[in-house]
Amino acid sequence: MTQYIIRRILVAIPTLLLISVIIFGVLALAPGDPLAQFALNPAIPMETRARIRESFGLDKPWPVRYVRWITSMVKGDWGFSFATKSPVIDVVFQRVPQTLQVVGLAYLIAIFIAIPVGIISAVKQYSFFDQITTFLSFIGGALPSFFTGLSFMLIFAINLQWFPIVYSSTLDLTTSAGITQQLKQMVLPVMVLVVQQTAALTRFMRSSMLDNLPLDYVRTARAKGLSDWAVVIRHVVINSIIPVVTLIALGIPAIFAGAIITENLFRVNGLGQLLVTSIQNSDTPTVMALAFIFSILVVVFNLIADLLYGVLDPRVKYT
Repeated sequence: MTQYIIRRILVAIPTLLLISVIIFGVLALAPGDPLAQFALNPAIPMETRARIRESFGLDKPWPVRYVRWITSMVKGDWGFSFATKSPVIDVVFQRVPQTLQVVGLAYLIAIFIAIPVGIISAVKQYSFFDQITTFLSFIGGALPSFFTGLSFMLIFAINLQWFPIVYSSTLDLTTSAGITQQLKQMVLPVMVLVVQQTAALTRFMRSSMLDNLPLDYVRTARAKGLSDWAVVIRHVVINSIIPVVTLIALGIPAIFAGAIITENLFRVNGLGQLLVTSIQNSDTPTVMALAFIFSILVVVFNLIADLLYGVLDPRVKYT
């Protein structure tokens, strides 16, 4: 396995370098000037604008800027945000807790709901429970997040007034009132994300279970006198959950990327909203850093998913 990991890492390095070139090249050649706001200010002379561009390295051709950028990224210097004038690494890490609180919590809740529901739905195929969960899964997966979010806001925030509409990141979490308000404002965005994630994972778990239930090893286990649920838990679930675990591992980078639509809809100050506002403000250093971080997470968790597959399935051999 060690040799396999080393080979994957050696493949990942040029892959990430190619991704970084594409990210930097697309953003460097994209229309729009990050310092265009200075051109609208007559109080800033041309010489000052030129010195600002030189200080940010914008006067150099993009291949030269790329080499400087990737070298600084490797050293941990992600540059300065054009919008906030702060180091990009500080801006990013300020948003991570908000994303983990909302998107990460929603992902965990979806996993704990989807796996048992998918198991029961497959074992009791075509039952009333299976038909209801299948119908709800199709609805949850088909509805876009902006529609679900607006519906929840209309019902629970405006009509019933149970939860706030806008997410606030300035609450005092050292008081009970602040903690209560934090929990209340997390409910709606978490519900929206749980609906989507649970629908997808439930369908996948049910399908995987149905693939394994008719196999020979299940009939053999039942022939040995094991009860139905013992066969399901000890044999079918173990084999069925392997592709689901892989799917869960591959979905983790989406947590750090943030639910872009949901975060912007509820004004959650997470990484998803940061990416959108940075694109709107032509904040190139922040956009490049976020895009490259997401790319690294995808490559890393692809490797983790492959390793988990081998750990859970002894038939998989790494050479």
